[in-house]
Amino acid sequence: MSNNKREIAAGKILIAQPFMMDTNFKRAVVGICEYSKEKGTVGFILNKPINMDISEIIGDVVTEEKYEVFYGGPVATDTLHYIHNVGDLLDDSIKVSDGIYWGGDFKKLKFLIESGLILKDNIRFYIGYSGWEAGQLRQELASGSWIVSELYANYIFKSKSNALWQKALDHKGDAYSIIAQIPNYISHN
Repeated sequence: MSNNKREIAAGKILIAQPFMMDTNFKRAVVGICEYSKEKGTVGFILNKPINMDISEIIGDVVTEEKYEVFYGGPVATDTLHYIHNVGDLLDDSIKVSDGIYWGGDFKKLKFLIESGLILKDNIRFYIGYSGWEAGQLRQELASGSWIVSELYANYIFKSKSNALWQKALDHKGDAYSIIAQIPNYISHN
């Protein structure tokens, strides 16, 4: 099975191989938001929710709706990031791919949430991020740690996080669908 290593780019995902030992990335699906051969890679783990609502982090956001927070990765865990599908509303957003935007004007974001113009189905918040220095991710791909695939907006905004790893592998088809069936714990086999 080829990972087609040349595919690394913003708008792709990294799917952790089933036996990855790093607890930060076990069964992780990482959405790539920025990639540069010279500067490295920035992404967010899409399928690791933490038991926290955004109002616990940003105390001055007034909303009745619960906005779930995810663990974005082990780098800079004192930072907050967001991926959304409303780039036309949120100034300074960076388009990652069709229907997926990263960041944007934070003051306007709070206003749009409080006004009900950005709902919980439009945005995901991440504590920390996943980052690789230039060349580091290519080395991990060469060692077989990751499978590269396409990032779809539904993976972020519509999929259940506990089923995303398997879903992303199933979408790749063929042998990857078989890999998706490997139980999380071998004792469950």
